[in-house]
Amino acid sequence: MTSSNRTKIFIDGQHGTTGLQILDRLKDRPDIELLELPMADRKDLGKRAEIATAADIAVLCLPDAAAKELVAALDSSKGGDADTVVIDASTAHRVADGWTYGFPEMAKDHRRKLLASKRISNPGCYPTGAIAILRPLVDAGIVRADSAPAVFGVSGYTGGGKELIAVHENTPGVEPFGLYGVELAHKHVPEMKKYSHLKHAPLFVPSVGHYAQGMLVMVPITRDIVAKKVSAKDVHAVLADAYAGETFVPVRPLADRKWLERDRFLRADRLVDTNSMELAVYGNEAEEQILAVASLDNLGKGASGAAVQVINLKTGVDETTGLAVAV
Repeated sequence: MTSSNRTKIFIDGQHGTTGLQILDRLKDRPDIELLELPMADRKDLGKRAEIATAADIAVLCLPDAAAKELVAALDSSKGGDADTVVIDASTAHRVADGWTYGFPEMAKDHRRKLLASKRISNPGCYPTGAIAILRPLVDAGIVRADSAPAVFGVSGYTGGGKELIAVHENTPGVEPFGLYGVELAHKHVPEMKKYSHLKHAPLFVPSVGHYAQGMLVMVPITRDIVAKKVSAKDVHAVLADAYAGETFVPVRPLADRKWLERDRFLRADRLVDTNSMELAVYGNEAEEQILAVASLDNLGKGASGAAVQVINLKTGVDETTGLAVAV
């Protein structure tokens, strides 16, 4: 990526939740040179654009408006011919034309697309799990592209950033579990729809638990969304084939109970501080009911880990560099 032995990386917004996690994964790596602005310059668009242009990779951990502002400044620098690769962790460019979705395992040819791209949108945490389940099933003709699947999710409160973290860590009597997004217009829905190859928006129901990190995403494979009668074994086979050989996205054995607490409960926080996302399929054959589940860390594979994985891909090092894999 660079003429020297070290890749120059600028993290704009490195003091936010995702930025801090990315910084922690990169700061001690000998192949990375981290570029930083003095505190006084961190709100100066010109200075931010200047240092981002000097970087090989700029990672944007910013509100949407600030991310768009910096990208516009970069696009106008050097006559629009700046070499900087931008990885945007905001939602500003998740479904924008000209941007490549930063989920390397999403399709067999997706790494090639990421390698060719200078504009990469870091996936959302909930969509990572939903797309991992739905995309292979839609492409295989099991889930109809014209259907509207339901997606249910629960995340630790760190997924809500500093404001929600403060509420959960400083408010006596804070809710132990809270359903939200009842307007059914969550900001993650457009990317779920686009990258799952769906024609209609899925029904997405998110929730937050009173714990810091970890996430479960659940997709019922119901009769009204499938193209033909299928079994849990059929669904499992498609997912297992789609992610065969993928270090970070293992598919557990069909109806696996070994990852359950006391043979019953699936913990949402079991993959904390890893970049792994484990998928599983369960079924009730008599009732023709199937459930697909994704387990991940909302701050790992669902945010900072995903960005670092793409950085590794772009710099030619092993994709696992600086990232923990669940054992």
